[in-house]
Amino acid sequence: MSEVFDGYERHYCELSANLSHQCTAASALDGEQKKQKLSEINGGLEDADTLIRKMDLEARSLQPSMKATLLAKLREYKSDLNNLKSEVKRIKSANVSVTARDELLELGRVDSLAVSNDQKGRLLMSTERLNQSTDKITNSRKTLLETEEIGASILQDLHQQRQSLLHAHKSLHGVDDNISKSKKILAAMSKRMNRNKWIVGSLMAALVFAIILILYFKLTR
Repeated sequence: MSEVFDGYERHYCELSANLSHQCTAASALDGEQKKQKLSEINGGLEDADTLIRKMDLEARSLQPSMKATLLAKLREYKSDLNNLKSEVKRIKSANVSVTARDELLELGRVDSLAVSNDQKGRLLMSTERLNQSTDKITNSRKTLLETEEIGASILQDLHQQRQSLLHAHKSLHGVDDNISKSKKILAAMSKRMNRNKWIVGSLMAALVFAIILILYFKLTR
């Protein structure tokens, strides 16, 4: 296994356990104490997101045999982190519900005191701006996650291309070896052909000499 991945994994497990305890503690608080605790939890969730991204990049950079196992682990950690986020949203919703109830009671008291419609409009506008800001933050986080996924995919493609180049290099090396062997074979064949030429030439010379010798003896008799 990867020591780097193991380090991230240990850190995440400790952080996840701590966040779970903080969520339990936040549920029992109210008011400013609860807001402060939720702020601490949000910081921890951001750290957990960062660790998940680091584990994902590390796992995708490893060999396929290790990568499959680590990515399976990573899916479990992502599910765990989503559960923590859902728990935080539930706590926030409960806090918002209490706040909304208090605001409604206050609004009722304001109505009873004949507060102007202009003040009500400003309250509604503030609520709308708050909702718009929340939507923008959510969209920004979504864009960031998509960008990180694209980066991880690019790293995986680069790794595959590197493997392809290494394979091509090995193939070219094999071709060079075959060419060297072919040159040696051709050189050996050329030597044999030259030697055969000398042998044939010698035989022909001997044959011509024998014919001349025979003719000589016949003519002299």
